[in-house]
Amino acid sequence: MRNFAAKQNRRFCVCYSYFLYQQRNITHHMGTWDYHNFDNDDAADFAENFRQDPNEAILYEALATAAETEDSLEIPEAAEALAAAEIVAAILGHPATDFLPGLLLAVNGMEVDDDLADLAVEAVEAVVRKSELQEEWANSPDYPKWQQQQQDLLARLQAE
Repeated sequence: MRNFAAKQNRRFCVCYSYFLYQQRNITHHMGTWDYHNFDNDDAADFAENFRQDPNEAILYEALATAAETEDSLEIPEAAEALAAAEIVAAILGHPATDFLPGLLLAVNGMEVDDDLADLAVEAVEAVVRKSELQEEWANSPDYPKWQQQQQDLLARLQAE
């Protein structure tokens, strides 16, 4: 009976290890747990920094980095740009349905000018067009959902 339990435990450990390995592959080795724009470590950290010090300069820096980069954007910069664009959309009155509740308080009463909104659109387009983040998602079964998320974000940024 003891050997049987030991074998079962080993089997469980091997299966669970394989499950964890698969989860890491699904999350693209980038601290991602889902396809929404705040569902990764880089965006979550950006959101927390913004929540602690909500100002346009933080948004502008992340968006300009993405919009003005001619090379492929690296994952952290792309994720931060998408988070910043989500925040701009929320300030414009069009938050995502999964927008972080703690950020709603931070954006309440803020305003952005048309230039920052246009920069947010350019940044999202740059991430979708040429970034390591886009390349990672292209290898995922959730790629169509991620693409739809970005199209939804662009629509909310351009909504009147």
